[in-house]
Amino acid sequence: MKRYYIEGGNRLYGMVKIGSGKNALLPILAGCILIDGVTTLLNVPRYSDIDAMLEILEHLGAVVSWQDENLIVDTRVLNSHDVTLESAGKLRASIFTLGSILGRMKLAKLAYPGGCNIGLRPIDLHLSGMRALGAKINEKNGFIYGNGSQMKGGEFILNFPSVGATENIIMAAVLTLGKTTIINPAKEPEIVDLQDFLNSAGAKISGAGSNIITIEGVKSLHKNIVYEAMPDRIITGTLLIATAMCGGEIELENVNFQHNQALISKLSKSACQFDLKRDKIKMKASGRLKSFGEVDTAVYPGLPTDLQAPIMALQTISDGACVLLENVFEARFKHVPELIKMGADIKFKNNVCIINGREKLYGAEVKACDLRGGAGLVLAGLASEGYTTVSGIEYIDRGYYKFEEMLSKLGAVVRREEY
Repeated sequence: MKRYYIEGGNRLYGMVKIGSGKNALLPILAGCILIDGVTTLLNVPRYSDIDAMLEILEHLGAVVSWQDENLIVDTRVLNSHDVTLESAGKLRASIFTLGSILGRMKLAKLAYPGGCNIGLRPIDLHLSGMRALGAKINEKNGFIYGNGSQMKGGEFILNFPSVGATENIIMAAVLTLGKTTIINPAKEPEIVDLQDFLNSAGAKISGAGSNIITIEGVKSLHKNIVYEAMPDRIITGTLLIATAMCGGEIELENVNFQHNQALISKLSKSACQFDLKRDKIKMKASGRLKSFGEVDTAVYPGLPTDLQAPIMALQTISDGACVLLENVFEARFKHVPELIKMGADIKFKNNVCIINGREKLYGAEVKACDLRGGAGLVLAGLASEGYTTVSGIEYIDRGYYKFEEMLSKLGAVVRREEY
């Protein structure tokens, strides 16, 4: 088993180039199923979630290879429409393949998806979206069976702007003849990125990032695509929060600061200074930060739920009290007892936390129970007095590739070790 060993108390200095985002790459890889050809994705960090999605694509018949940091996916020959229980159980994003498998092969069989246990995360909106396009969907014995032979364009109103459901409906509609309209879709940058990727392959999608997305179905997509997915805005935000906690001065390249505007706005009011350019963020932090006072996670452009745990870690050592409300996932507070072990003053009930900032945390043995909670514990360790070990780092590997090397490059003392 592996864990992180962290020596706290070091300020962060230096430059990091941000790679393509996990949350952008996963739906794009599902979108590759729609392409009867070869897709080359540039600058792909090898998150463990990416390996899990590639396992699904290979089971469907795709041929996958790596050339340095570039990923090549050949989907000319697909000989299965079945996503197995073993594969789906590793990855929540396995559900993204439903729309693309139905769109290309017209039949689909998927085991229910797995991934981090951070709440119910129902897939009813995904299935309702497929049905709105005319697909026949049945759920039986832990599997989802889909028949898309009668699919045609339609209209679907999302009663909640689900990112995954929005992406799934887009992919189902690309090769479905007729016009499909999605009303009240999610507006996250990753959806715009999926639109741009599919449009580069010949799809006709418009409106991503707005209140209505329209897809005009096409008969086929281009056969050879080269694309670079958007930079990871969650890793970007995590490093900004780490610097706010530890102090120092960092420069992040290959970023879009607008994707993190909600966080930057909060940090700017709390003793952090920024120099923002089109694809670069410079940040300087010194002294103890003021509490945010109130934090509400929300769909984009609000503060992302994926940064809730790092933000909570920051609030535990900020000056003042903070009320943190988790509005997206009801079970995303598993890091709270671990932060309390480190000396944090947190009271929590249901989806609300009251955090009274203390001057310092203290190193402890803690355990990551999910991806983003694990990242929050690492940041707490960086800013603590003494030494911290974080076990369960297989969760962190799902969305932070060689996290210890990234942080070490900035001067943190973090190493991966067997225990």
